[in-house]
Amino acid sequence: MLDPVTREPVTVDGLSQIFSRECSKQELNFTDRWIDIPEPVRDLYKYYRSTPLVRAYALEQALGTPAHIYFKNESVSPVGSHKLNSALAQAYYCKQEGITNVTTETGAGQWGTALSYAANLFGMDSAVYQVKVSYEQKPYRRSMMQVFGAQVTPSPSMSTRAGKDILTANPHHQGSLGTAISEAVELARNTPEKCKYTLGSTMSHVSLHQTIIGLEAEKQFEMAGEYPSVIIACFGGGSNFSGIAFPFMRHNFLDGKNTRFIAVEPASCPKMTKGVFEYDFGDEAGYTPLIPMFTLGHKFQPANIHAGGLRYHGAGAVVSQLMKDSLMEAVDIEQLKSFEAGVLFAKTEGIIPAPESCHAIAATIDEARKCIDTGKEEVILFNLTGHGLMDMSAYDQYLSGNLINIKY
Repeated sequence: MLDPVTREPVTVDGLSQIFSRECSKQELNFTDRWIDIPEPVRDLYKYYRSTPLVRAYALEQALGTPAHIYFKNESVSPVGSHKLNSALAQAYYCKQEGITNVTTETGAGQWGTALSYAANLFGMDSAVYQVKVSYEQKPYRRSMMQVFGAQVTPSPSMSTRAGKDILTANPHHQGSLGTAISEAVELARNTPEKCKYTLGSTMSHVSLHQTIIGLEAEKQFEMAGEYPSVIIACFGGGSNFSGIAFPFMRHNFLDGKNTRFIAVEPASCPKMTKGVFEYDFGDEAGYTPLIPMFTLGHKFQPANIHAGGLRYHGAGAVVSQLMKDSLMEAVDIEQLKSFEAGVLFAKTEGIIPAPESCHAIAATIDEARKCIDTGKEEVILFNLTGHGLMDMSAYDQYLSGNLINIKY
């Protein structure tokens, strides 16, 4: 990871100008295998953790597959998604350092909701830049953030230099996670003291916090007497994929396991399947460190699909390296196929999934159908990262036949 100005390797001091110091230390920690969860964060996790590991019997029956399908249900958190796992940790670290204000970006709104909730718990103010198209598509996600006390601004906006430059170049820019990150970072840097930026994906410290998902699933599979042969998660920047995959992936390296790991991205924003591996910025304006990643380019403007959390140009450094080394796989799914899978899951399992999670479900169905031909009883695990109860307008458009497929 390189400093955006000097092009030298970043330091903890450099990262701490943007992030909390503890998160900066975690980001650059290459020595400790385990990092303890602070007790106050563990106490807050008790509100909703552990989350259920569920065998999807009804989905298996509907497909007629011999596969055993499991999902880790992260939708049961207070804010309805896995994002709270890192939001609580980041808010706690900021509070411990005397921070009073936090800024962030959000796409569909799951991360913004989690961060605004966590910030409120620790008595801090929050400012969220939400991708403009999602701000307009998902008004109730915006309302949730405002209920928790956040100031929510559609991005790109005229409130920052980065936003003004983007809108000057393209007055009709509908926004991306890259634009929202630029604005949130700029606000944090320009706010005198006691303000830090927090990030919902991509960075290694976020992936670290999310590994609680896979660590729990390990113990739950022990209780179930099974072990996953395929693990699947939707992919935006990589935090939820890392969270469920990394704890199991270490057993491939250390214990001779042969689990496959599949990251699932939208066909309109396929950085893992069609991007290039190179150093790139995590934001559009070039404020963030340069990260070695699979990327479509930090100026890439993703299509206005409803899976707002997956509309990101790049992937985290660790998952990108794993992909480069062929230690994991990636597939891309078209929008209509993802919603078709989500509706089938809702009809069989009774949970309406977030559009992002629909991508993981679609890939899971593909893998389960392969087992019909092979006769193998594969054990497939996917991460249900969030519910879709704030996304019903997207389902309404799908059921009305108003959605289309958009390919990169």
